[in-house]
Amino acid sequence: MHSKFRAVSLSHKTAPVQIRELISLDEEEVRRILLKFKEFFSLSDALIISTCNRTEVYYGHELDLSTEIIKLIGLEKGLNDVVNYLNYFEIFQDDQEAISHLFKVSMGLEAQVVGDIQISNQVKRAYQTAADMEMAGPFLHRLMHTIFFTNKRVVQETAFRDGAASLSYATIELIESLTVNLFEPRVLLIGVGEIGEDVAKNMIHLPQAKVKITNRTLSKAEALAAELGFEVVPFENHLEAMKEADVIVCSIMKNEPFITKKMVKEFEIQSYKLLVDLSVPRSIETTVEDVPGVVLYNVDNIRSKTSEALEKRLAAVPMVEKIIEESIEEFANWKKEMMVSPTINRLKQALEQIRQEELSRYLKNADEKEYVLIDKITKSMMQKILKVPVVQLRAACQRDQAEEMIEIIHDLFDLEKIKVEK
Repeated sequence: MHSKFRAVSLSHKTAPVQIRELISLDEEEVRRILLKFKEFFSLSDALIISTCNRTEVYYGHELDLSTEIIKLIGLEKGLNDVVNYLNYFEIFQDDQEAISHLFKVSMGLEAQVVGDIQISNQVKRAYQTAADMEMAGPFLHRLMHTIFFTNKRVVQETAFRDGAASLSYATIELIESLTVNLFEPRVLLIGVGEIGEDVAKNMIHLPQAKVKITNRTLSKAEALAAELGFEVVPFENHLEAMKEADVIVCSIMKNEPFITKKMVKEFEIQSYKLLVDLSVPRSIETTVEDVPGVVLYNVDNIRSKTSEALEKRLAAVPMVEKIIEESIEEFANWKKEMMVSPTINRLKQALEQIRQEELSRYLKNADEKEYVLIDKITKSMMQKILKVPVVQLRAACQRDQAEEMIEIIHDLFDLEKIKVEK
């Protein structure tokens, strides 16, 4: 049987966040699972992508290992009942389907926010881990480099990555643009619910900023700050932190405004202070803009920008899909060539073995000059004999008939007994 490229996928399209959190893998867990793949299944091509929105395993094997892989993930996560989650996983058994899915994921077509720029970096890190663990063979190396080249084409030839299409990332772009003239801008994030946490994680794209986090539940703020390398401010000290901050991002659930005009008037604003309200209902009084130096943005302001960006991205999807199709076709042609390479090598070695045996048999008493001449003639003959089957094998690849031709040549020359030299 020939090895097939397959995929096991759990994503925001197939599972709620509670299930995705249970299955999500950190870097060390990924490494341990890759080691188990090597030990238990002798896999040489395996890639694990795990983000907040998806956990996916891509692998090459002649057998369907999807259930075993899911059980291994459950074992790593300490989930004795992982078999109850099987229905949340999507299984790609066909080569083309698995390859196409990996392309779409890597380009951002399968992301919650279409065209998400973070996924390409996450895929690169996953590939680097596979390569470091010696779990990337020639097939996966070629596939991933084709994907990276495709990503460059998408960036250069389409508007698919233009603008920020997620609320959190648009917030980061807004902060970056309005603090461009500040050295190490001081940013305070109030509230780390779902939106606040997402914004915090995107603040890694503001490497110069000094970020502080405050939250009613201190332990949640501390856990997030430890993960991201930010400073925690106890919630009772939030007012002092607000006075010091150049940027205040408020994502706090409250029925009445948390930040009022009266409160802001007491701040000593040297040049300007940016306030970003990500709450619904709003947590910052709109009249704070009456205070000199205060600039206020709310969800509607930011969402209008994301809507424009999203429309552009969606309009670019057909062009992205066309680029992906071209790349997959190019990769498929390489894959077909790879399929016949072992047969070509075995055929060459079979003929070379016959040639060497016959030279040894008939040229025992030949002098050096005669040996060199006959060696040259027989090598030339062998190359000419090889030419036709090699051409026919490659032609069969293009007709998708390689397997039949490989079988014929194997039987004709009894190639099973020939081991390919490495």
